[in-house]
Amino acid sequence: MAVEDEVRAVSAAFDVALVGNDAGAVGRFMTDDWVYVGPSGATPRKDVLGWIASGQLVHHTMRVVGTERLARVGDVVVLTARKASSGSWDGTPYAVEEWISEIYVRVAGDWRCAFSQKTDASG
Repeated sequence: MAVEDEVRAVSAAFDVALVGNDAGAVGRFMTDDWVYVGPSGATPRKDVLGWIASGQLVHHTMRVVGTERLARVGDVVVLTARKASSGSWDGTPYAVEEWISEIYVRVAGDWRCAFSQKTDASG
C-alpha cells in the first residue's frame, strides 16, 4: 500500500475514533506533543482529550467533503481536506464545515497525527 493510502486510512480511522468519543482511542492517533490550532489559538493534546473524556466536546458526525490532498516529504505527510462535522460543545449543538490540515509522522512504524489546524469553510 502506498504511504499516501496508509495515511488516508489512518486519518479516516482517526475520524471514526473522534465520532466514537473515546478519549483513549482518539489519543492513540496523536503524538504525545500533538497540538490543535483553531480560531482561539493553540490547544494541547491533554486539553482536547480531557474535553472528550468529560463529555464537554462530543462529536456526532465527521465526513470529508470532496477530495483530500496529500503531500509527502520522507516520513512526513501533510493531509488537507474540507470536512463537515456535527456534535456539541458544552451541551450546545454545532454543525460546521472546515478546512483541516494535519501533519502525520511515523512513530514506531505507525502513522500518528502531530498537528491539526482548522479554518472555517463557511465563508
